[in-house]
Order: sequence, then structure tokens, then C-alpha cells
Amino acid sequence: MTRSRPLGLLTMAVAVPLVALAAAGCGSSSPTSTATAKAAGGGSATVSVANTGLGKILVDSQGRTLYLFQKDTGSKSTCSGGCAAAWPPLRSSGKPTAGGGAKASLLGTTPRSDGKPQVTYNGHPLYGFQGDSKAGDTTGQGNPGFGAPWYVLSPTGNAITSAASSSGGGNGY
Repeated sequence: MTRSRPLGLLTMAVAVPLVALAAAGCGSSSPTSTATAKAAGGGSATVSVANTGLGKILVDSQGRTLYLFQKDTGSKSTCSGGCAAAWPPLRSSGKPTAGGGAKASLLGTTPRSDGKPQVTYNGHPLYGFQGDSKAGDTTGQGNPGFGAPWYVLSPTGNAITSAASSSGGGNGY
């Protein structure tokens, strides 16, 4: 009996951190996997233009919609923690690349609170949205989450604040 108690405590001492580690991995890897995959997948992020129900908008290399956050000040991101989980920042380990329709002169990066770069366009930090399930989705358009609206960007780098037309693009909310 004396042997089983220390062994039981040892098992618990090992099991508890493993369960916590697994739970933490499940809770945080999913929301940020979009952002880290872009940076790790090929180093440099690509920003292109796609035609949607909102008109011509900026998209990432997978055709997923990119957004700006009205709460950001200049090129400094104010979205972190839960905000960055829902709205993953577009990251790039190298100089971002302009794809079809995007202007290279408007692309740049800004350091985030972790010191790693986030892609900017016309001075706006760029984000994806976890609510967009496929390329062309614009379900984050006008969303007021985390204290200010989120908008897609035109190829000139300005916010498009209108709602999607009924012919396509879908708002999704």
C-alpha cells in the first residue's frame, strides 16, 4: 500500500501538466494557425486583389479576405490576445509581396507586441477573420468586435465601409 501512494502521486504529477499542455495546445493553436501558417509556409506573405460582392478587395495568398481594424492607430496594431485569435494578423518573415492588382509601394510591415512583423497596406495592419471559411468570404465586414468596426480594403488601401451586394460575397451575419 505504501508503494502505490507515491506512485499515484508521481502519475498525477506527470499527468496534470500533460493534460494542461494538451488543452493549451488545442485552445490556442487553432485560432492562430492561419497566421503562423502564412509566415512559416513560404516566408513572405503575398497580398493580391480579388473581386467580391464588395468590389475589388485585398486577399492573402490563399484568396482569403484581409481586413483593417478601425481601432488601430497608424500602423500600430491594437489587436492582441482574444482579438488576434479571432482576427489573426497577416505575418511575413520576409518582405511582403504584391500579387495581382496590389501595389508593392503600399506594402510594408510593422512590429507587433511580440516583436515579429505584421503586414501592412497603406499603413493599415492586415488581418484575416476566423469566421471566413473559404476564399472570397467577407463575413467580417462591418463587424464591431473588440471595440471598433472591421472593414475590407480596396486596392488603394482604403476601407470599404459598405455592405456586400445581394449578388454575391455574402455578409454571413
